[in-house]
Amino acid sequence: MSAAPAIIVFDGVCVLCNGWVDFLLRFDRARRYRFAAMQMPAGRGLLAQHGLDPQDPVSFLLFDEAGAHTDTDAIIRVVSGLGGAWRLAKLGVLLPLFMRNPPYRAIARNRYRWFGKTRACRLPDAESAGRFIE
Repeated sequence: MSAAPAIIVFDGVCVLCNGWVDFLLRFDRARRYRFAAMQMPAGRGLLAQHGLDPQDPVSFLLFDEAGAHTDTDAIIRVVSGLGGAWRLAKLGVLLPLFMRNPPYRAIARNRYRWFGKTRACRLPDAESAGRFIE
């Protein structure tokens, strides 16, 4: 992945999804990623534009210079895009989609039950506010 900014649309009330964003904010030292909660207009618009139901997305969305990516393809691109040793995540593509996407989708479908849900959409702190799109 190049240094061009990419957008990640995530579920802003999902505890697991917010943990994912926290992880990326910590390890994305090159600031490659910007974030849009699916509950906000920009996030809803990007989901709808790429064929995902904004009311019930089954995946997060990565939009980068190569286009739109979902499911484990998106995870692999995001993690490998962190650079350094994280590039080894690209090896994930060696596992066929039919083996890696069903477990991902099971987690996505059960994310609230297994990990919890907050009452309100995530609000960025002052340090990371510029990385969030409303």
